[in-house]
Parts: sequence; structure tokens; C-alpha cells
Amino acid sequence: MITVLIVEDDPMVAELNKQYVEALPGFQIISAAALPEEALQKVQQLKPDLLLLDIYMPGMTGLELLKQLRTTGSETDVIVISAANDTASIQQALQYGAVDYLIKPFNWERFQQAMLAYRERKQFLLSSHAVKQGDIDRMLHQHTRAVSPSDLPKGLTKETLKMIWNAIQEEGEADFSAEDIAFSSGVSRVSVRKYLSFLDSAHILTASVSYGSVGRPQTRYRLNGENHEQIHCFI
Repeated sequence: MITVLIVEDDPMVAELNKQYVEALPGFQIISAAALPEEALQKVQQLKPDLLLLDIYMPGMTGLELLKQLRTTGSETDVIVISAANDTASIQQALQYGAVDYLIKPFNWERFQQAMLAYRERKQFLLSSHAVKQGDIDRMLHQHTRAVSPSDLPKGLTKETLKMIWNAIQEEGEADFSAEDIAFSSGVSRVSVRKYLSFLDSAHILTASVSYGSVGRPQTRYRLNGENHEQIHCFI
């Protein structure tokens, strides 16, 4: 579970951010702070994984707070959420290690994109296996493929996706074909192939081609252990 501290002096915005975070799986709000000094104390005491940080606050600015956190050796990640839209503020935030920057007013889809990209990146960095260049590229450039509940391609529905996902989960860690899922879900093979192709493109599944001794090569799929929780974005 990723722990989150909200640093925002506007109570309405802080509550909105809280509701947004609580709507996403894998995140937990552990506290909120309206003042930078209060935020510094809570970071030291609670050691949250992630800070949602405003810039314009009474006393020191959010950027000054971020600088002080880095000076004291804090490894808490930061996503800046602010009305500050000047390039100097953005550059300074990035230099101090902010992992994303949202300009107020922002929409739900952009907030979700930032949070899910952060979650995936954190899971990636916590993994112990050797990585390939493609893995790094996907992590660094995942904003180009970030997802939201409205991102299902035309012709695909959440209801059918749920049926197919239930059938996929029954396969466990074993690999499977479109024919396997069609048989267990009751969905036509043509439709199943579309859904499996979509899940592969979203990196929820990984696909490989099996060359049997007889007949045409067959595409087989397997759950991507690191990204399969992304399914919650779609169903």
C-alpha cells in the first residue's frame, strides 16, 4: 500500500484530493497538512511514500519545503499540484525531484494518470529482477499510455471485459490461448481475441507465439505479474 500525505492549505482542494486518492486502489491517505512546517513534521514522523504538494502556502512555499526535504535527506516522492504555471516553478520542482506536476484546475483523468504512473514506477523500482531497455522505456514514458476508465477501445465493453477477466484469473499463472478463454467465458473467439489484444497493449498480459509441431503458430498469453492490477482502471 502506498501511503500519501496531502499538503494543501485550501480545505476544499485538500478534501477533493483526498477523495481522488481514495478512489484509486493501492493508495492510503495517512494524513494532511495545511502548513509547510506541519508537513515537515509529519514527513519526519510518518515517512509517507508520496507527498501531494501545493506551492502557494502561508510561510515557506511548497518549493522551499521540497528543497528542505531533499536537504535533510528525505526520500519521500512528490507530485506537485499547484496553480503555479510558470516554467521557473516547474523547472525547480523537477530539479528537486518531483515525479509529476499538475496545474490547477486539473481533471480526474490527469490526476489518475499521475497516480497510476507513479504506482507502476514504484512497483517497477522495487522489483529485484534484471530489466531490459524496453522496460525502462515503458516506465519513463508511461504518460503516453496512461489509462483511465474511458480508455476502452471502441467496441469493447466493461461487462464483457469482466467476463473475460474472470476466465483469465481462473487460469492462474498458466499461459492460455484465446480459444481457452472463449471456452471458459462463453464469449466468441473473435471477441476474445480483441480483448486479449487490448490487455496485451495495456501491458496487463504478455503475449508469446507458440510453434507447435502441427498446425499454425498459436498466440498464448500470460498475466503480467507487475501490471495486472491495472485492470481495475477498466472494470
